[in-house]
Amino acid sequence: MKGLSQLVSQRDWMGDVRMKLLAGPLLILMILGMMILPLPPFALDLLFTFNIALAIMVLLVSMFAEKPLDFAAFPAVLLFTTLLRLSLNVASTRVVLMEGHQGGASAGKVIEAFGTFLVGGNFAVGLVVFLILVIINFMVITKGAGRIAEVGARFMLDAMPGKQMAIDADLNAGLIGEEDAKKRRAEVAQEADFYGSMDGASKFVRGDAMAGLVIMVVNVIGGLLIGMLQHDMSFADAGRTYTLLTIGDGLVAQIPALVISTAAGVTVSRVNTEQDVGQQMISQLFVNPQVMILAAMVMGLLGMVPGMPNLVFLIFTALLSGLAWFLIRQKQRTLVHEEISAAPPVTQETPEASWEDVQLVDTLGLEVGHRLIPLVDARQKGELLGRIKSVRKKFAQEVGFLPPVVHIRDNLELSPNTYVLSLKGAEIGRAEAQPGKWLAIDPGQVSGELQGTTTQDPAFGLPAVWIDTNQREHAQVYGYTVVDASTVIATHLNHLLHRHSPEMLGRQEVQKLLDKLGEDQKSLVEEVVPKAISLTVLQRILQNLLEEDVSIRDMRSILDTLAEYAGQQKDPGELTALVRIGLGRAITQQWFAGQEVLNVMGLDAQLEQVLIQAMNGNGAMEPGLADTLMTQAHQALERHEASGEAPVLVVQHSLRGVLARFLRRRMRHLVVMSQAEIPDDRTLRVTTLVGGR
Repeated sequence: MKGLSQLVSQRDWMGDVRMKLLAGPLLILMILGMMILPLPPFALDLLFTFNIALAIMVLLVSMFAEKPLDFAAFPAVLLFTTLLRLSLNVASTRVVLMEGHQGGASAGKVIEAFGTFLVGGNFAVGLVVFLILVIINFMVITKGAGRIAEVGARFMLDAMPGKQMAIDADLNAGLIGEEDAKKRRAEVAQEADFYGSMDGASKFVRGDAMAGLVIMVVNVIGGLLIGMLQHDMSFADAGRTYTLLTIGDGLVAQIPALVISTAAGVTVSRVNTEQDVGQQMISQLFVNPQVMILAAMVMGLLGMVPGMPNLVFLIFTALLSGLAWFLIRQKQRTLVHEEISAAPPVTQETPEASWEDVQLVDTLGLEVGHRLIPLVDARQKGELLGRIKSVRKKFAQEVGFLPPVVHIRDNLELSPNTYVLSLKGAEIGRAEAQPGKWLAIDPGQVSGELQGTTTQDPAFGLPAVWIDTNQREHAQVYGYTVVDASTVIATHLNHLLHRHSPEMLGRQEVQKLLDKLGEDQKSLVEEVVPKAISLTVLQRILQNLLEEDVSIRDMRSILDTLAEYAGQQKDPGELTALVRIGLGRAITQQWFAGQEVLNVMGLDAQLEQVLIQAMNGNGAMEPGLADTLMTQAHQALERHEASGEAPVLVVQHSLRGVLARFLRRRMRHLVVMSQAEIPDDRTLRVTTLVGGR
């Protein structure tokens, strides 16, 4: 029985799929059939009614769509509805010219109703109404919608590179995963296709309006000739009969065309928000009581002018005044509710202090000002919590251990837009974010300037501007990287996590790494810890690696190296140098992915000899030599990065540790590698010398 029900449901599903696949071809065949085959008046009534209902449905769908891609099929729908109206015009023209001499009902009840009832049977009035509808449709709605679609398509295509860069930036920062990035790239491409299709589809509407005007003229002339020459009707009778039928036919086609044109204008003129058009209009037009009061005053003054329709103006004055009063009362109730919610609780007897009152320091903390609370409030659809989860996940995948949970709380002592990131109770980062606005970051190659609040990107110190939403697309066209406030804070957090990763790696995290590796390599773990080295020494070695941005994901290679050398060497610094050699291929891959020839920085031979002698002497550099080395290294790094190469300095193995600790104090992004860390299958090419000319 169960198998039978599954078979029936599967057949129903397959039938539904076949119906969806055949809907388009059947519609095209039906439209072509209406152009070729004669239709009875009753069939015309059904099809004209269906055309009106379809136009209303399209308008309502476009009104309730929150973004253009919610109605991505609109360009195709526009084409099909235009073809349907034109085929109905052909079919109705055939009936009107063949059967019109028998009276108004010969072409169908719908055409008769539109030709007599709606315009009172007066063909002159009907002609004027029809021409007005055509002018409104052709000169106003379709022209404006076509222009908006054309400009929207142009801006969308120009903004595509900036949007792709923003997606890549979020992906690299760990704010989104690969699947989310693919989905967002697809949405960008679909938006570009949609606006491009709308630019072309808008021409269908303009052509339809022109065709309706031409068809009306042809029908009137043809009806006069057929009525007088074939049916022996007088000029007046033929004119009155065929003109009324033609006007009814034109009106019944132009009204749905006007509705479809309005739907096209709504779709291309809306601004992307989480509200449909109706909600946008209500929430933005009827929200300010001051506007209602001023409008009521103007209407009241006009209502008191002698000769004006005073009653009508005073009615609207009362309505606007009532709406203003309602909005003011609603705001007052909201303020009272907020004050009650923020009121301190009733004072009770203070209990005795206990150990529960002792608050331990959070490893990672985020404090936000009160205007940033919506970003971290799930009830208000705050996106920052999800971004922080993505940052921690990406960090764990790249660096090799899970960072602590970020404890978030509000701090009323901070400025409203300020947030503070802390590590073990100490502040490590502070900046400002503006919710509801976008940060346009200048990557160095922008083509225009923006109006807004000038600032710096808190993560990397790049020049940036806080801009309003209406400038977002312009900023992307100019080449800015545009991100929202949640992304700014999450990117800043991600940057600080990498920078302070050694401090976050405690004994508990190291033990969890060993436990995870011990599931498959139990003997290796037991051989190294605690037989060869202690957990504390292993922690110090891993922290040394993290200090120079080396991932500790390959714990097996790290423990293999320590198992080989820990019995001969106990110094954590020397063991770190040996582990780096063991991880040399991974370190090289990190900075020279897919490159066979490595363009690096190197030391001038004379400077290198001086440094070796200084290290072999008393193990320290003289102040003059240290200043010279720092200045020359900084200059060489600027030249090297200007040529687009990775900031990597390769030196002899004996100098690597000392130079890394010394140079990275002022040039943290500089990478110092040993020649022993370079794999044998890579070619080393020194393109920039430190100390050379």
